[in-house]
Amino acid sequence: MMSGGAKKKPFKIEPFKHPLKQDPQWGENTWALLEAAILEINNHNASGLSFEELYRSAYNMVINKYGERLYKGLVDTVSKHLVGVAARVEAAASGDAFLRDLTARWEDHNKSMQMIRDILMYMDRTYVGRHQVVPVHQLGLNLWRDVVVRAPRLQERLSSTLLALVARERAGEIIDRALMRSVTMMLVDLGHDVYQDEFERAFLEQAAEAYQAEAQELLGTCDCPSFLRKAERRLLEESERCTNYLDPGSDAKVTRVVEHRLIQQQMRTLMELEGSGFVAMVDAGHIEDLARMYALFRRVPGGLDLLRHTMGDHIRSTGRALVQDPERLKEPVEFVQLLLDQKAKFDSIVLGAFQNDKLFQNALNTAFEHFLNLTQRAPEYISLFMDDKLRKGLKGMSEDEAEAVLDKVMMLFRYLQEKDVFEKYYKQHLAKRLLSGRTVSDDAERSLLVKLKTECGYQFTSKLESMFNDIKMSRDTMKEYRDYVASSTTCASEIDLSVQVLMTGSWPTQSAAQCSLPRELDSCCTDFSNFYLGTHSGRKLTWQTNMGTVDLRATFGNGRKHELNVSTYQACILQLFQGSEELSFSDIQAATGIQAAELKRNLQSLACVKGKQLLKKVPVTKDVGDGDLFSANDSFTSKFFKVKVGTITAQKEGDADKLETRQKVEEDRKPQIEAAIVRIMKSRRVLDHNSIVAEVTRQLSTRFVPNPTVIKKRIENLIEREFLERDQTDRKLYRYLA
Repeated sequence: MMSGGAKKKPFKIEPFKHPLKQDPQWGENTWALLEAAILEINNHNASGLSFEELYRSAYNMVINKYGERLYKGLVDTVSKHLVGVAARVEAAASGDAFLRDLTARWEDHNKSMQMIRDILMYMDRTYVGRHQVVPVHQLGLNLWRDVVVRAPRLQERLSSTLLALVARERAGEIIDRALMRSVTMMLVDLGHDVYQDEFERAFLEQAAEAYQAEAQELLGTCDCPSFLRKAERRLLEESERCTNYLDPGSDAKVTRVVEHRLIQQQMRTLMELEGSGFVAMVDAGHIEDLARMYALFRRVPGGLDLLRHTMGDHIRSTGRALVQDPERLKEPVEFVQLLLDQKAKFDSIVLGAFQNDKLFQNALNTAFEHFLNLTQRAPEYISLFMDDKLRKGLKGMSEDEAEAVLDKVMMLFRYLQEKDVFEKYYKQHLAKRLLSGRTVSDDAERSLLVKLKTECGYQFTSKLESMFNDIKMSRDTMKEYRDYVASSTTCASEIDLSVQVLMTGSWPTQSAAQCSLPRELDSCCTDFSNFYLGTHSGRKLTWQTNMGTVDLRATFGNGRKHELNVSTYQACILQLFQGSEELSFSDIQAATGIQAAELKRNLQSLACVKGKQLLKKVPVTKDVGDGDLFSANDSFTSKFFKVKVGTITAQKEGDADKLETRQKVEEDRKPQIEAAIVRIMKSRRVLDHNSIVAEVTRQLSTRFVPNPTVIKKRIENLIEREFLERDQTDRKLYRYLA
């Protein structure tokens, strides 16, 4: 028995005193055993093998430092086997049979390599990593790639067979897609570089050649819509092909090839195809085809730019033809309606075909603004269109419908660069509507005024609003006047006078000469003047006889009585025939004092309008000459008791009136330009000429685009008036003088 204090000896394992001697042929013998097993596996005779024993043999070879022999032996054995496989595949039939044999042997190879990998698992885990060689599974793939797929006689055959099947499918034939997928996935499993080298690169080259040839064929046989439909279908087919049996990465690549060959290289030719290109589709309103063109062109660089620029150029050319057509310009209302129809047409195209693309909207607006301002008549015609709608065009419409019409016109108004010219005409037309009471709806008038105010600001509409106020105040004044007449003993008259008092600064100025009124009318006007000036000191009344109307009671032959609604000028003319049988043009002009042009228009209305010929004219012509003779038409008849006689007028201005309006506009612009210059210089103090021109143009662009020459003249004028001075050292600079 050991004592408790004795020290315990450590346990130690020592090597054998006499080392074991290993058989020198053990490694080769063990490898021969494994090699035979691998051959049996490749020959599908693995059922009698003991995988546990084989695994142990491979394990022992590795731990006994025969790993290199094991690995090299595996490479040689599998390579020799695959050489035989390649030879048998070469001997297979062509086409589908060739591919089936290849895929069957590929599947066998994969199964065999899986079994071999299981046997050599220990080598895979230790030797492969330590010596940085390819793992067993990847080794099997690499050997299949190098020995079978890239065999001299198989490599080209494989590629050509696959491409032939693709070509057949493109031609409309049905192929075995599952077989194609098996082969292409084999190439992908071997590595994407193998897939690309052995198939994809040639596939893309074939696609480029095929679609290049197809594009030329289609251009010679198809119209543009048909070409686009086929291009769209081809893109879909290639995408489906990639989904069904190619690598997903090929989709984008082959799509780019099709886009380049069928769309990018042909898009300009397609746009310009006579009878079916872009212009033809737009003119025919083919929204679906245009939408397809947009969808295809957006796929390629520069496609949408070309489409947008072509659309803008087409709008400019059609618009230019419209505004420069003398026949179109004869009817202002129809002219503006054509513009609105064109705008609605292109709006529907941008919305329905171009997905309401902001860039296409901008191109549309820019093109319309360009051609609309090519004619100086545009501001006048848009105002005339508004006048027509507010006088009669909106009658019978609901409030929403009327708003829609006004919104469309405002859209054209926004394109105008000379909004101040529009203001001049609109003020004239509004004045006529208000004074004649010929407006469809006060609400519509107010609504349009609000739209103009929102668009251009308070300054633009302040005078227009004053015109409405004058009409309201005139009603109150007439009520007071009638009370005055009723209580007066000196103003007895059978004439019911209605006067509208207008402030000179708010209403368009009238340069019409005074007319010699009949004594009864002149007396009434004098009475009203005395009443009004008596209650409003410091004011002056100027009678605008050219703007008034008169209701006359007339008796014709056989006692027929009618009530005639005529202008003041026409009333003065008709009064002359109460005591005269026949009067010449010069007699009438001398008696009334009406200007010759106005007199001719009024006589034409009285003597030349069918159904309303209150006067007879000799000779009987449609126009009035200086030597014509006139007499009362005692045989005048009408089925209506009340007969309204209008005044024949040209809706649009004559050249002389147009020139006068233009001169007034130019004069009105001068103080606005000067005010802008002073505002800018007061803020900046020192500025060069080009900067002043640019800033003035920017500030005034909401009303008009000032001419740089006019700006320069206004600067010179301000220098003369000592608002500005030139810099002493740099003459291009201007300084503000406080």
